[in-house]
Amino acid sequence: MSLIEIIRKFISFFNYFCMAYTLSLSFVYLIQFIISVFKIKKEQKVEISDDYMRYEDSDNLLPISLIVPAYNEQENIVNNVKSLMNINYPVFEIIVVNDGSKDNTHREMVDAFRLKKIKSSIKVDIQTQEVQGIYYNSKYPNLLYIDKLNGGKSDALNAGINASSYPLFACLDADSRIERDALLKLGQVFLKDSSTVVAGGFVRIANGSVVEDGKWREFNIPKKMVEKFQIVEYFRSFLYGRVSWGNSLLIVSGAFGLFRKDIVVKVGGYKLNTIGEDMEIIVKIHRYMRRQREEQKGSKRKKRVKYKIAFCHEAVCWTQGPMSLKDLMNQRRRWQVGLFDTLLSHFSMTLNPIYGSVGMVSIPYNWIYELFGAMIEFLGYFIIPFSLLMGELNAFFFIIYLLLTVSIGSVFSIGGVILEQYTRKGCMTPKQAMTLACYALIENFGYRQIVVFSRVQGILKFRKLKNQWGSIQRKTFNE
Repeated sequence: MSLIEIIRKFISFFNYFCMAYTLSLSFVYLIQFIISVFKIKKEQKVEISDDYMRYEDSDNLLPISLIVPAYNEQENIVNNVKSLMNINYPVFEIIVVNDGSKDNTHREMVDAFRLKKIKSSIKVDIQTQEVQGIYYNSKYPNLLYIDKLNGGKSDALNAGINASSYPLFACLDADSRIERDALLKLGQVFLKDSSTVVAGGFVRIANGSVVEDGKWREFNIPKKMVEKFQIVEYFRSFLYGRVSWGNSLLIVSGAFGLFRKDIVVKVGGYKLNTIGEDMEIIVKIHRYMRRQREEQKGSKRKKRVKYKIAFCHEAVCWTQGPMSLKDLMNQRRRWQVGLFDTLLSHFSMTLNPIYGSVGMVSIPYNWIYELFGAMIEFLGYFIIPFSLLMGELNAFFFIIYLLLTVSIGSVFSIGGVILEQYTRKGCMTPKQAMTLACYALIENFGYRQIVVFSRVQGILKFRKLKNQWGSIQRKTFNE
């Protein structure tokens, strides 16, 4: 068989493979969308937005430690802490962990809250980099500030866990804002179901919008196209990407998640030397809890270990999305490297029935569609047009395939906008919703390819990038 024939056979195989892959992914998206619609409609009937207010002054709500890791966050850290002080929750503490910042983060915190260095002992459940000082001001009794040597975000979170006093802790990004009632909504998930070990909230893009003192004031569509596309992406990703997975969810956003402290300590805390700590900790919890189930099955005790990882779309956190293509590409590379690192670290869970739907469905899905899907799509951009030029692909079927790919992606993106309008009535005007729906169509021509290219870079440069966090330009929130 000649080289030309081998190339032709490969091209023919790849074309059929791409068609099958696209159809299978579309089917998965359709199932996710249907599940999400039913779940959201069910929750809306319960009127969760009114239900949570019954717990506003409840003594049954577990107290929460809010851990805010900060590295070079001088622009946002003080305003973020002030915003957190106004949240609507009975008992909470704020722990800011300065992870060896090289800017004025430390000075901003100390000056703004007139903090003084104190002598205090911390029970070290998880080993971290050296803590250089603990700061406090009795005027702010629920604020604790920790200054430590640089060890990365995971290390900062572990230091915060060590210093925390309460059974639940929330990990929050220094450049984000949670809505005043968001913790009430997450807290009631633990109250209603004692088997809950993690609850994640909905992260929305704040670019262009106004969020003051933990209250959403105004939704505006930002001017830059790169920011508009991210709004559409986040609606799609959270409103049926995360809602649909239920207890098999593999990631809770590092910007806003609530955890049972004892479980996180038992699994050894956040993994160091990874840039995908938000996904890695969830997979590690799944692994631990499923193992506990198996051990209980083999024991004489009849009681089985139950656990729940929940997603609450009503609990909202606003975050700044990248404001330039360069920062966006850096972020997406980092996400792909974090995904690859987590899947490799827990490879033994893949297609392992011990881990139930997590091992048999969630992890294989992430290997096939979230990780290698970027490579397949990237190769398709070159091989499919090339096969058309070589006469290996009929022009009619090429056009049909192109229209199918674009329309399927657009339909599900528009579906995310529709779900946003349904769950967040009054947030967007009809005109704004129509504008974002248009961007759901446009994102297939340029933006999507840039994101795919960035994800492929993350795979190809995995070894080089797996310990490099990178940096994204920030500005003062709501500026």
